[in-house]
Amino acid sequence: MKKTIQLLVLAGSILVLSCKQNNETPPTATPENGVDLSVGQSGVQDDVSNPNIVQVAVGSKDHSTLVAAVQAASLVDALSNAGPFTVFAPTNSAFDKLPKGTVEGLLKPEKKGDLENILGYHTYVGVLKAEYMQNDQEFDMVYGGKVKITKQGDKTFVNGSEIVASIPTSNGIIHVIGDVLLPK
Repeated sequence: MKKTIQLLVLAGSILVLSCKQNNETPPTATPENGVDLSVGQSGVQDDVSNPNIVQVAVGSKDHSTLVAAVQAASLVDALSNAGPFTVFAPTNSAFDKLPKGTVEGLLKPEKKGDLENILGYHTYVGVLKAEYMQNDQEFDMVYGGKVKITKQGDKTFVNGSEIVASIPTSNGIIHVIGDVLLPK
């Protein structure tokens, strides 16, 4: 009995000591220690992982207008997040097909909502690989509206615009297209 009491006292002492409160404040991230809390996912610097959708677009000379639009709509962080996303990415020449002044007008701060809607119509939550798309499939896009997939031989089209390249990214896939998609 004496050994049992001693064992219980010892166990109780260990329990009390292990539950001692830690009054130390954990270190916090501050600009002084090298971490900027004001940036979102897009501010994460990683030279080892595969690039995300935004990083790939930024690196493409053919998508500078799209990148400017994503920045103006404040969607850089959203499209840098884990996803997965499918982005139908119009080239600069696709934006050039729009009536004169359209792009410039959409990049104005007061048109941010319209720009978000247009860019959202180019974005699907999930990965849509062209090889798995079927003729006459429709997909609901982020900001409403559906896009329609058509096939002609080995070519795939979204709303009549040919997917000319597909680029896998760390958070989804980019399908390069030659037209700006507009909801019907």
